[in-house]
Amino acid sequence: MPEAWAFGATPEHADDLLALVLAGTKTGTASALWDIEAVGEAVPEVGELSIILDGRGRPRALIETTAIDIVPFCEVTAEHAHSEGEGDRTLAAWREIHERFWQEHGRRGFSTEMPVVCERFRLVFSADGEAPVSVFGDESQETSR
Repeated sequence: MPEAWAFGATPEHADDLLALVLAGTKTGTASALWDIEAVGEAVPEVGELSIILDGRGRPRALIETTAIDIVPFCEVTAEHAHSEGEGDRTLAAWREIHERFWQEHGRRGFSTEMPVVCERFRLVFSADGEAPVSVFGDESQETSR
């Protein structure tokens, strides 16, 4: 059974990011390796399936991890930032959004040298019962949760 989880730290954030996934805009996510280690979770693996929940905890999508790259925050690429689909999709916006997020919600805070798990994924199934028309996440690497 795939793990079930929601993007973001609040129900509203989960819904906003889920909408980007369902629209095909978000094909990547990033997680602080420190946070993954702090809660004893495993780093996502290529081929792994995940059930994505909405802000109320309802299953809404199934994604498949297509790439994983662990790099320092300061080395996350513009391509990865674009794949996350947030803000204006630039690296500068990604850095601002994620620095603020990890300062507020990170278990060990924030550092420009902190390891970030960049994950890329493709949407396999959405709760409306329709498979996506095109396959997302096929271009290079990866993202953030």
